[in-house]
Amino acid sequence: MTATAYLNKLNQQYLTIHRTKEDFFWETYMGISDDHQGSTKAQTEWTNFLSQASKINEIRQQLEAAETIPDSSEKAQTIQGLNGWLAMFQSHAIESPEAGALKNDLIQFEAEIFEKKQKHVLTYVNEKGETVEGSLPILSSAIRANNQESVRQSAHQALLDLEQWLLQNGFLELVKKRNAFARTMGYANFFDYSVVKTEHMTSDELFVILEDFEQRTRQSHQNSLDALAQEKGNDALKGHNFVYSFSGDVMRDLDPYVPFSKSLRRWVESFGRLNIDYSGAELTLDLLDRKGKYPNGFCHGPIPSFYDQGEWIAAKVNFTSNAKPDQVGCGYDGMNTLFHEGGHAAHFANVKLNAPCFSQEFAPTSMAYAETQSMFCDSLLDDADWLKRYALDDAGNPVPDSIIQAMVNNRQPFKAYAERSILVVPYFERALYQMSDEQLTAESVTQLARDTEMRILGLACSPRPLMAIPHLLSDEASCAYQGYLLAHMAVYQTRAYFTEKFGYLCDNPEIGPLLAEHYWHAGNSVSHSESIKRLTGEGFNAKYLADACNQTAQQAWEKEQQKIAALAEREVHAPASLNATITIVDGSKLLASNAISDADMCDQFEAYIVKTYGR
Repeated sequence: MTATAYLNKLNQQYLTIHRTKEDFFWETYMGISDDHQGSTKAQTEWTNFLSQASKINEIRQQLEAAETIPDSSEKAQTIQGLNGWLAMFQSHAIESPEAGALKNDLIQFEAEIFEKKQKHVLTYVNEKGETVEGSLPILSSAIRANNQESVRQSAHQALLDLEQWLLQNGFLELVKKRNAFARTMGYANFFDYSVVKTEHMTSDELFVILEDFEQRTRQSHQNSLDALAQEKGNDALKGHNFVYSFSGDVMRDLDPYVPFSKSLRRWVESFGRLNIDYSGAELTLDLLDRKGKYPNGFCHGPIPSFYDQGEWIAAKVNFTSNAKPDQVGCGYDGMNTLFHEGGHAAHFANVKLNAPCFSQEFAPTSMAYAETQSMFCDSLLDDADWLKRYALDDAGNPVPDSIIQAMVNNRQPFKAYAERSILVVPYFERALYQMSDEQLTAESVTQLARDTEMRILGLACSPRPLMAIPHLLSDEASCAYQGYLLAHMAVYQTRAYFTEKFGYLCDNPEIGPLLAEHYWHAGNSVSHSESIKRLTGEGFNAKYLADACNQTAQQAWEKEQQKIAALAEREVHAPASLNATITIVDGSKLLASNAISDADMCDQFEAYIVKTYGR
C-alpha cells in the first residue's frame, strides 16, 4: 500500500468510527435516545482506535515512504495528512494494557454517572411559591435575573444540593479513577495529564499564566466587591444575590429588546454581514430547554470538513442552547449561546486540509484555540453598536443608550469577576486532583470548593457553585476549563487587532474571511499562538484582557459611545448567505429549515416561539 493510499484508508476508517460515536452522543445528550449502552460502546471503539500506540510507528514508516513520491504536490499533501494523524495518535495513544483497561472502565463509569444525572430532578420554588423543576440554565437565569430573593435563594440552593448529590453518586470515585489512569500514563494526576493533552503545556507552565492574570486583576476585583458591599450591604455578596445585585435590573430592562424569538434572525443577519461562510455545511440546531436534555450548550461535528482526495467534504455540525423563552433573561442568554456555538460551527466547517483529524474538537486541538473562535463571536453581543442595530423592541425601536450605559456601569466594575469566575475552576480542579484517595471525602471536597471560591472570587459561595458546573463530569471537558480564559485572552487580542485595523467590528464584512484564512483553514495543524500570530502579527498576549478588566466604567462607556456614533455613519449592507443547509429542531420535532430561504426559516422559527411562549 502506498503512503497516499494509507492516508486515504485511515481517513475513511476514522470517519466511520467518529460518525457512529457522534450520532450516539447527540441522541443521548439531547434526550432523544436512552441507548447509553450503545453510546458507551461507540465511545469505547473510538477511544480504542485512537489509543493504538502501534499507529505511531506505522505512520512514521509511511512518512518515510512518502518522501519517495515523485509527484511533488501529492508528496506534500500526503506528508501533511500523515503528520496530522501522527499528532492525533500521539495525543491519544495508550501503550500499556493496564492503562487501556482503566480508560475503558472510565468511559463506562462516566456513562453511568451521566445517565443517573440525566434522570436526577432539580427543583426550586418559583415566584408563585410552587416547587417546580429547573434545569441548570433555568436555575442560573433565576439567580441572575429574578427580582425575588426567595426565588434566587431557592435556585441557588438547588445547585448546592446538586453538588452534594454528585459527591454521593460517583464524583469522588470518578476523580480516583481518573487519577489512577493518569498515573499509568506517567503523570502525577489527571489534571497534569489533561493540561498537556489539551493545551500542550505543563500545569506549572499553565499556572505561570493564570497566576499572572490573577495578580493583575486581584485589586480591581476586590475594589468592586468592597464598593458593592458599601453600596448595597454585605448581603449583596451572598451567592444567590451577588450577580443580581449588579446586573439584575438592567437585564430586565434589556429583556424586551432581545426576545429569543428573534435570536435566529439576529444570528443569520449578524454572521451574514460579517461575511461568515459555512462552506456548504449541514447544520442542525436544537435551541430550546427540555427535560432530559444536556444542560449546557455545545457544538459537535459528526462529519468533519476536509478535502478527500481533492473533493470537498462539507461538515455536518450540530449545536445546541437551552433557552426558555418566557423566562426573563433567557432571550439574551440563549442568543449568546447561539452566537457562541455558531462560532464553533463556523470554525469546524472551514478547516480546509486533507484529513478529518485537523477539523475535530479533540486533542491535539487546543481547547483555547477552539474556544477563541466561539468566544470572539459571542463577544459581539456586548458591543454597543451591535446592541443598537440588533436589540430592537416589538415596534422596531433600538435599545436606548441609557440601558446600554447601565449595562456598562453595572458590568464593567465586575469585568474582573467575570474572568475570575472562569479562573476559579482550574484552581479548584488542580487542587482536587492533587488530593490523595484518602483525602477525597464529601466534606473535604466541599470545603475545598468553598475555600477556592473565597480565594479567587472573594465570596463565601459562588453564584455558580463549582461542582454544579457540568464540564467537571465530562471526559473531554474536565480539567480543561482554563481553555475558556486562555481563549478570552486571545479574543481580546483579536478584537484589538480588528479595531485598530478597521475601526469597528459589528457587521464588518472583512472579519469573516480573515478569521477563515488565519484561524480556521489550518485547523489544528498550527498552534493556538501561531494562529494568532498569523492574523495579528504577534504571539499570544494576555495583556489585552487584563487591560479590559482594569478599565473604569467611565472609560468603558466612552468607548461604547464612540461605537454608537460610528455606527450612524456606516451604511447597512445586506447579509451574505451563510452557505449552509440549516435545520432547527426541538428534540425529534422539526421547527424550521432554510429549504426555501434563510428569511423563511427565521419566520417559521419566530412564529413557533411566539405561539408557544408568547414572545
